[in-house]
Amino acid sequence: MGAIIIASFLTLIPEIAMTDTAAVLNATNLGCSITCTDVLASIRFYRDAVGFAVAHQFEHEGKVVGAVIAAGGIQIVLNQDDGKLGWDRIKGQGFYLQINVPTYADVDSAAVRIKAVGGTLLSEPADRPWGARMFQFKDLDGFKLGVSTPLVG
Repeated sequence: MGAIIIASFLTLIPEIAMTDTAAVLNATNLGCSITCTDVLASIRFYRDAVGFAVAHQFEHEGKVVGAVIAAGGIQIVLNQDDGKLGWDRIKGQGFYLQINVPTYADVDSAAVRIKAVGGTLLSEPADRPWGARMFQFKDLDGFKLGVSTPLVG
């Protein structure tokens, strides 16, 4: 049944080349929300290790249940997991966020901070063949992120 619905929907979409760059969505930025097993630990990780500022914290009945962290034009909402979907579920599978920074030094210093607090780097900072200096890491809940800057020259 699902395949029939998808096939029917696809017949309504006109064929366009994958290189078509004309956007019809008037977007201004992208935000995301991450569910955290321990929101206070995640706030500290993103603040102290990655380098975000805490823009807002949200409380419910005197307990911190969320925060907005920010750096440059990036904002990420961190929310306390309520456990309704199970505490042992895998979070962030197939999900990746890339944080773009202006310099090589910004890439390297972020990696140093993350390692200094015991964070897990999936790859060390390196110049990649696709024209970026970058590394990847996992946050406390297993979400995969990267820090990247374009190679100059």
